[in-house]
Amino acid sequence: MTDRVHPTDLELAALISSKICHDVIGPVGAIYNGLEILSEDDDAEAQAYALSVIRNVTEQASARLQFARFAFGAAGSAGSLIDLGTAEQISRGFLGTGKHKLVWQGLGGHMSKDKVKLLLNLIAVGITALPRGGEIAVMMSGTNEAPNFVLRCQGTSARPPMHLGEFISGEGVPPLDAMTIQSYYTWRLAQTAGMTLSIVKDGPDILLSALG
Repeated sequence: MTDRVHPTDLELAALISSKICHDVIGPVGAIYNGLEILSEDDDAEAQAYALSVIRNVTEQASARLQFARFAFGAAGSAGSLIDLGTAEQISRGFLGTGKHKLVWQGLGGHMSKDKVKLLLNLIAVGITALPRGGEIAVMMSGTNEAPNFVLRCQGTSARPPMHLGEFISGEGVPPLDAMTIQSYYTWRLAQTAGMTLSIVKDGPDILLSALG
């Protein structure tokens, strides 16, 4: 693995902030547009449509922010453990009812914060392995203290998740920006959690693993 210069704490915070803003700016902009329609158009059908849009994108923005609280932030900082049921719930909210489906198998109870944060970021990275949609099956084995995570990404045109392989291998590492910070942060979390990341093609599927 080649040597690399890690971002400073301030740079990392700025990059993650940019990532979160990138994820929520679309839904927030749609809320604003919907409110404009409500204030300017008296047509009942147009207003019903605007309310439907506002309701849907508000739910989407809330789910993305909730996910970011746990995946990037200090949610649950009062203790060192996070409930896996909560992790599943916010992951399902993050994927929503769009073109990606989540299957959750394995452990229950509580797990260390670093490992849960890693799992959440693996799910977010796994979405980029399925550009045309599909199923992300989260499989956990081992124990809550020493778990193994395997995510099977199954769908049309499944491919290795964007940028993560470069950070794992140290070859062709891209510049850090709001688009690459997710994979970089996932790689750093795996190091902190003492887990080894790997990406394997299994037939048409992609297996994304974090092993202790």
